[in-house]
Formats: sequence, C-alpha cells, structure tokens
Amino acid sequence: MARVRVTRRLHFSAAHRLSREGWGEERNREVFGLCASPNWHGHNYELDVTVEGEVDPDTGFVLDLKVLKTLVEERVVNDLDHRNLNLDVPWMDGVNPTTERLVVGIWHRLAGALPGPARLVKLVLWETPRNYVEYKGE
Repeated sequence: MARVRVTRRLHFSAAHRLSREGWGEERNREVFGLCASPNWHGHNYELDVTVEGEVDPDTGFVLDLKVLKTLVEERVVNDLDHRNLNLDVPWMDGVNPTTERLVVGIWHRLAGALPGPARLVKLVLWETPRNYVEYKGE
C-alpha cells in the first residue's frame, strides 16, 4: 500500500517576550533585540502539520484533513490564538517562548493524539513570511 504525507496549514496570532530571568534589560536587548521589549510584541504564525500513513482503500485518505484540522485547533490553536505565550499558555509556563521552543511544545501536544494509523512526521512553524522553524520530533 502507498505511504503518503499530507499537510494542513493553520493560523494563529500570539504575543510574547523573549528574555532570560537573571539577565538585565541591556543583556536581554543585546541577545533578543526587539523581541525583548517589556511591552511584548506579536506574530501572525502559520503552522504546517504533516502526517504520514497508508492510503485507506475505502476513503482514499491518509487522514481526513477536517479531522486533523479539528484536532490541531482543539489541542494547539485554541490555546495559542490571541494569547500571550509568556502568560496565558500553561504548557509553555516557565519557557522562554522562542519559535524553536514553541514548535517543540506543539509537537508534544499533538504526538500520540492522531487517530488511526497516521503518524505525525513534521511541523513547520512560520513566525514571519521569511522565518520558520521545522521539527520532526527528534
């Protein structure tokens, strides 16, 4: 049977501040630049969720993309959209919310939650149209 990868893109907007506790404002600005603003800043994130599996002979799907969309909305987007990543997201509590750490957190929210034989193989989290991170659960 053919193994195929399918991807669903979802969107959310969130604010954050990058900083390290114990570093002064000057050091945080030096390392994190504008992302260290004490008044926060935001992004319009795009999240690509890629799953892989065998094509079901009855439906022709690896996984119904409506099911994937609903799962990602319930486990990720609803927690993140129009939230402050530093203050409002319990599963990011105590984490400096870089895009790299956010994508790993998202992976942990989704891994093992997919129905059927489909498996999560890759996340791509776009922070801006020019900057993204990719994570494969490694």
